Amino acid sequence: MLAIRLQRNGRSGYAVYRIVVQEASRHPLSGRVVAELGSYNPHTKATKLNKELAEKFLSNGAQPSGRVAILLSKEGVKLPKWVKLSPKKTATIRKADKLRKNQPAEEPTEAPATEEAPAETEAPAEA
Repeated sequence: MLAIRLQRNGRSGYAVYRIVVQEASRHPLSGRVVAELGSYNPHTKATKLNKELAEKFLSNGAQPSGRVAILLSKEGVKLPKWVKLSPKKTATIRKADKLRKNQPAEEPTEAPATEEAPAETEAPAEA
């Protein structure tokens, strides 16, 4: 069975991927590539893709990986009905009650009034 997957290229710390067609049982770095469909740069989100060749392999039963299926659909390649796009993952927040936005709103403390009131003079105490 053929698989359409990403093959890592580029230097360390700056990965660039090739979109390749390989045997599914092979490791992505083994170098045995049936066809190269294009490239993907995750830093600039730039994708170069041969759409006709991708549609040809998809129609012949090549299985795209999850990320490649998303890239193909964004580029406008018609995916077969049996290709399922993975749902968007959402991270659960641990201890959400401790977040600042979930704390009760603090009421601003009022400073002592600085209004000048008429000074009251005390009557001298009679002895």
